[in-house]
Amino acid sequence: MADWVTGKVVNVNNWTDSLFSLKINAPVHAFTAGQFAKLALDVGGERVQRAYSYVNSPTSPDLEFYLVTVPEGKLSPKLHALKEGDNVLITAEAAGFFVLEEVPSADTLWMLSTGTALGPFLSILQLGEDLDRFNNIVLVHAVRYQRDLSYLPQMQELEKRYGGKLRLQTVVSRESAEGSLRGRIPALIESGELENSVGLKISPDSSHVMLCGNPEMTKDTQQLLKQQRAMSKHLRRKPGHITSEQYW
Repeated sequence: MADWVTGKVVNVNNWTDSLFSLKINAPVHAFTAGQFAKLALDVGGERVQRAYSYVNSPTSPDLEFYLVTVPEGKLSPKLHALKEGDNVLITAEAAGFFVLEEVPSADTLWMLSTGTALGPFLSILQLGEDLDRFNNIVLVHAVRYQRDLSYLPQMQELEKRYGGKLRLQTVVSRESAEGSLRGRIPALIESGELENSVGLKISPDSSHVMLCGNPEMTKDTQQLLKQQRAMSKHLRRKPGHITSEQYW
């Protein structure tokens, strides 16, 4: 049984009609950057819960989550309706293995994300620990429309903070946007556009790829990297080049 605690909403940021961030203050246990918690509300006598990754650094006093409203969803519309001062249930203990301590060292660490799955990477980069094992870090955020790049200013601040070690690339699939590549991550890897844009190559000799996003992206990208780049999934018992987490 999960140990639930009550959190209080301290900020709601509505990025678009469907994308929003919640900041919550709650007495949770210490977590590792890249992990997730479960949020819940009691709806009609039933506790409805879903897992969401932490966006904030573990050192931050406020717990931040990046969410998308699913119109027919049982929980997300109700979370979207929360206001400052409202209560929300959260698991005291975080979970998940999408963390740096599970990732082997490499010359270049690729962080490839879609939509709200950007969250774990922001948590890892804000904390900034255990990243000296990588000479280069590439953060890719893929969305449908330019307006969905909610955290672009924060990403750009992180880029400055890392002084050239961190390279950013945004991807927009349904319109042309200045500074962004257009298309899907797997296709942009296959064509070489993504690598040309950041000036680095994805290879088993130099790279580790972290994938976080919708199941189609993670599946297609893994298949491409396995077939065309001779890369393999990373397991504790069998080290490889790809670490992935599906976001639903």
